[in-house]
Amino acid sequence: MKRGMWVGKILIMVMIGIALMIGFGIGTMYLWNWLIPVLFNGPVITFWQTVGLLVLSKILFSGFGRGGHCSGGHRGPWRPYWKEKWSAMSPDDRERFKEKMKNKWCYPRSENPEANSGSPTV
Repeated sequence: MKRGMWVGKILIMVMIGIALMIGFGIGTMYLWNWLIPVLFNGPVITFWQTVGLLVLSKILFSGFGRGGHCSGGHRGPWRPYWKEKWSAMSPDDRERFKEKMKNKWCYPRSENPEANSGSPTV
């Protein structure tokens, strides 16, 4: 592709991104001004106040770090420990460990269909 086409595509992407951000800000502002003054007797806010609130909520609730909590950017200092422990396990030990975690954290599945029905037995 020619360089001009790449520049044009990048400019279009930037313009779409800006339009989406402005649309999100305006949508949030209208939603706030529709609900908050009526429900909580709160103030009516402007577009720039809305943008400020969105930036503040981003800072307070997710910080400036790379990615989100589940994106894999931060995996903790325990990761090398468990990686080493997992590699030292035999295949049978791994299966037992998986089953134990599945039973602990997932809903246990019973072989008896009446136990899963949710109706109490008398």
